Amino acid sequence: MTTPSVIAPRSAVAAVALCFGAIVFDGYDLIVYGSALPALMQYEPWALTPTQAGAIGSYALVGMLIGAIASGWLTDRLGRRRLFIASLTWFSVMMGLVALAPTPETLGLFRFLAGLGFGGIPPTAIALVMEVTRAGRRHVVNGLMLCGFPIGGVLAAVLALALLEPLGFRVLFAMGALPLVTLVPLALWLLPESPSFVPRTARGRSARHGLERLLRGRAGVATFLFAMANFCGFLLVFGLNTWLPQLMRGAGYELGSALAFLLVLNVGAVVGGLGGSALADRWGSRWIATVLFSLAVISLGLIAVPLPTAVLYLLVFVAGAATTGNQIVVYGYVAAHYPPARRATALGLSSGFGRLGAITGPLLGGALVAAGLGLGGNVWVFAVVAVVGALACALVPRPDGETEEPSLPATADRAAPGTPQPREVPS
Repeated sequence: MTTPSVIAPRSAVAAVALCFGAIVFDGYDLIVYGSALPALMQYEPWALTPTQAGAIGSYALVGMLIGAIASGWLTDRLGRRRLFIASLTWFSVMMGLVALAPTPETLGLFRFLAGLGFGGIPPTAIALVMEVTRAGRRHVVNGLMLCGFPIGGVLAAVLALALLEPLGFRVLFAMGALPLVTLVPLALWLLPESPSFVPRTARGRSARHGLERLLRGRAGVATFLFAMANFCGFLLVFGLNTWLPQLMRGAGYELGSALAFLLVLNVGAVVGGLGGSALADRWGSRWIATVLFSLAVISLGLIAVPLPTAVLYLLVFVAGAATTGNQIVVYGYVAAHYPPARRATALGLSSGFGRLGAITGPLLGGALVAAGLGLGGNVWVFAVVAVVGALACALVPRPDGETEEPSLPATADRAAPGTPQPREVPS
């Protein structure tokens, strides 16, 4: 076994910061479609129906499915740094083209192409952050980094409140191209390679069998259940973020108030992601993820009940913590379950399948809206999905002994040989 090289603390901080920035834009670019949806639905030259709008919302997610699976496999072979920079550059360029799209068809095409890059960021960033962070802090640091996703959603909601009515949806989409002139140059300069990454030539035959090992025996059962948990989580994240503003408008709220619910949803996601990840470092990911899915069932079920607006805001906050926030915990659950050599492949495979849920969420929401079911019908369907997610997380089998990585700190200030190292909490 090759011992992971030591990475300087400053390089580890740079890696976490750059991954956080990329996840912020990844979240912004995905959630901004839901923020812009009310304006798109009212854009007379395109005359979109709810079903068409839901389909366009899913095109980026089809790209993410392909990008997640491909990048997870590639980053375990070519390195975290290369795939991270390539994915970041690609989706930034594509979002610039999204802002210029002349027709709904080209908007959907460029969103699909951007999705290839969106899908590549999470598996690469999670693997890199987990591998540059010291044992005992990996879940919380990874959770802090992944909170960039709901923070991106908060930015999308805030900018929509400020810019959507005066400037239109194209300005919101154009903001998604900013990483090309901000994060990409910094990543080329500062981003380190993972200390756990071993070039393909140094791995021999084992690199060719990583995927097969993920699909058989106990590991195969775990991979399937992780894929199901990701499917449910992504369906909830993208179904709610795409349709919540429109659903609240249908329930009688003005545009500003409807967008405020989206803002509250993503603020809750930040709190849930950070709090859930901190608890996962102490108690393990399995039960934290299961409990959060259960809270999603309760909060979504109550949203369907006529309640005062203040209580409704609180329930939406809890729903954000238990859906988008929980997806951060699930990502950490997967990453902690597998060793470095197969971590990104497992993340890409499980989250890639999960993107089917991300595709289904906007389509399902659009179909339910078109059927006239409204807010109550939508959230009850989403609550049933959360039940399935809770069961999937609870039933993941323990690692078979070969999966957990050694508890090696990744920074240069690690203790001398022979000093006991902190153990990771079992997933």
